[in-house]
Amino acid sequence: MNQMAQSFYGWYKRTLEHPRYRWVLVVATLLYLLSPIDISPDFIPIIGWIDDAVVASIFVASISQIMLSGLTNRRTNLRSNNTQTSHTTVDVNPK
Repeated sequence: MNQMAQSFYGWYKRTLEHPRYRWVLVVATLLYLLSPIDISPDFIPIIGWIDDAVVASIFVASISQIMLSGLTNRRTNLRSNNTQTSHTTVDVNPK
């Protein structure tokens, strides 16, 4: 069971990282969370909410990781662009 959960999490994370399939998986996840059809029905107290909680936590963790890596990449690109222009030396001859 643990191996199956890890393989699902790995597939979900890889698919979310792929830009082409990201929005399809986001919509599918939201539909699953809002749909009354689940792995375990929501009308069963606690047990019915566990699958939704697991899917929601994996979804939030993966999306936040993607957003943080995107922000880190942007900061790195901005810093590299700023360092290239800040090392320019201008020689001014006084008259």
